[in-house]
Amino acid sequence: MTDTNKMIINLAIFGTTQSGKSSAGNILLGSDDFYSSLSPGSVTTECSLGRSCHLRSFMRRGGQEITLQTQVLDTPGYPHSKLSMKHVTQEVKKALTYHFGQEGLHLALLVQRADVPFFGQEASSPVQLIQELLGDSWKNHTAVLFSHAEKIEEAGISEDKYLREAPEALLTLLRSVQQRYTFLYERGNSCNEERVKILETIMEFIKENHYQVLSFT
Repeated sequence: MTDTNKMIINLAIFGTTQSGKSSAGNILLGSDDFYSSLSPGSVTTECSLGRSCHLRSFMRRGGQEITLQTQVLDTPGYPHSKLSMKHVTQEVKKALTYHFGQEGLHLALLVQRADVPFFGQEASSPVQLIQELLGDSWKNHTAVLFSHAEKIEEAGISEDKYLREAPEALLTLLRSVQQRYTFLYERGNSCNEERVKILETIMEFIKENHYQVLSFT
């Protein structure tokens, strides 16, 4: 397999405490690289990078089958129950430079719980962090990932109904990121199917950007 047959996509995950960031990262990687648990406070205290195994024949590009590898940077919740917002900002900035300084970042994923209303300063804090770290290009390199989507499904709420009833603050955010969003369902045995589905959606977002990356030097 030559380098032209392989593609590596670089993702960074942001969100509030207990939004499901680390769990989402594990699904994207198809592994348990990131520690995730139910807790009254923040669980992730430092940035860490996970690398997936190779997904062979994931897609076709230029008439060739492409093998995909995903790199995911997990970040502390923002705001954090133990760390200052300044500390988290500095740590994430250093991690982006260290891991993606030259290769670049394809997409920032803002993880928002589908079963928790989006409003107030706490909900908007991760958005402000992304804006600060990614600069003016944040709108072109950010997508919203609605975690715990199975909860709204269990309540009989479809994705369309969810978005129709969403608060204006959330709708404004989705418009800002050009309607780049996807719902993540955690259904036990079907996690691998969900992983492929989410990665296919993410690849569509990356294609829309013509595979451009944000560099941190």
